[in-house]
Amino acid sequence: MLPQAPEDAGYYVYGTPRTGAGQYAHPAMMSAILRVEREWQAIDERKFGIGNISLAGGPKYGKHSTHRSGLEVDVRPLRLDGNQVPVYWYQQAYDQVGTAKLIELFRMYAPVVLIYFNDTHIPFVTPLADHDHHFHVKLRA
Repeated sequence: MLPQAPEDAGYYVYGTPRTGAGQYAHPAMMSAILRVEREWQAIDERKFGIGNISLAGGPKYGKHSTHRSGLEVDVRPLRLDGNQVPVYWYQQAYDQVGTAKLIELFRMYAPVVLIYFNDTHIPFVTPLADHDHHFHVKLRA
């Protein structure tokens, strides 16, 4: 399970179910998140939001047809004000430059297969329904 409130971490957690039950990660994903988090802290004071990864053992849950292998994670786009609440890519509070940097860190430090996100002005993202307020990163093991 992804650590839920590590001291001085560059991320915060959100998602369903609460209390981290949906944040079980494959070792490749855990390493990627923690590496990106360290690199992010070197360039920005804001924390980024880590949401759904997988339930323990990988059963299907909620509306997700994915998020079963621990190799997929939802990440909130960054806000200009640094608040730890959702933002849609088309809202004024959305930080496109910061979000693009965060996505690039995932691409640099993780074996990324695809990233779903509806801000198509960011390179290497693929639009998909319901990905206006988070981006979905899929890794290969």
